[in-house]
Amino acid sequence: MRSTLLYVLTVLIWGSTWLAIEFQLGVVAPEASLVYRFAIAAGLMWAYCLIKKLPLKYEAKDHLFFICLAVCNFGGNYLMLYWAQAHLTSAMTSIAFSTLLLMNIVNNRLFFGKAIAPRMFVGAGLGLAGIVALFWQDIKVFDMSSEAMIGLGLSIGGTMIASLGNMTSVRNSKRNIGVLQGNAWGMLYAAGFLSVYVMLSGGQFSFDTRAAYVGSLLYLSVFGTVLAFAFYFILIKDIGPEKASYTVVLFPVVAVVLSILFEGFVLQANSFLGFILVLSGNIIVLTPFRKLRALLLPVKPATDNQLR
Repeated sequence: MRSTLLYVLTVLIWGSTWLAIEFQLGVVAPEASLVYRFAIAAGLMWAYCLIKKLPLKYEAKDHLFFICLAVCNFGGNYLMLYWAQAHLTSAMTSIAFSTLLLMNIVNNRLFFGKAIAPRMFVGAGLGLAGIVALFWQDIKVFDMSSEAMIGLGLSIGGTMIASLGNMTSVRNSKRNIGVLQGNAWGMLYAAGFLSVYVMLSGGQFSFDTRAAYVGSLLYLSVFGTVLAFAFYFILIKDIGPEKASYTVVLFPVVAVVLSILFEGFVLQANSFLGFILVLSGNIIVLTPFRKLRALLLPVKPATDNQLR
């Protein structure tokens, strides 16, 4: 019951954050917005951990992985995804990000030795075909300077980094590091890392006082960061990274619906085909066909005549 509730909440929250990011773009530099987002989230996480008197002291080696979590899950990946969304609609970015599922499976094999089932290759092939269909209009002319191709490259790059962050979370769980404490340190390091990046890149910490910006910032900080990451990492701990990654299959559905309603996104033939292929590939990857077959076609006990 707990896993089901966390699963639904994670899908709904992260599915809606792609649209919220749109309100962050324009006036304030994306990297500065991320500093604000993770500074607010880190403050809330630390306040909660201190009030609950959760242990926050860890070995130096663990802090290296907290930094890795910060760079991969809370820093570099979001930076690239914010940049990507300046070139794509929230729907397209979210669909491209759904390849996280396949990347998690491959990385789980590389880092933790988990076998890859044959169906994974079918799912990967469908997922790749889906991405090609989504961006076919730009791929067929192969102009790497086009808006869509730049957005796609940034989305895939950010997704690869996010997958490494997921593997870091798996490692931390194996070390019995609490999800909330790990996130508190990771978000604190992320805010610091992004602040340094802004200063070194010559950026400015400007701010937009409009209600749309402030409201989306608070939503992304509290719901999209503090709550959603806590829910997701608890799911990874409870049901494993592959099953937890199933959320990645569903939140593009939420993102596409919201993009159609609020951004005027139109599902053209190639984008509709791509969406279906990516969704189908992810479903195939996560469907345990042997267990499903055993459930639908249970083996009948042998009769006396058969045993003779």
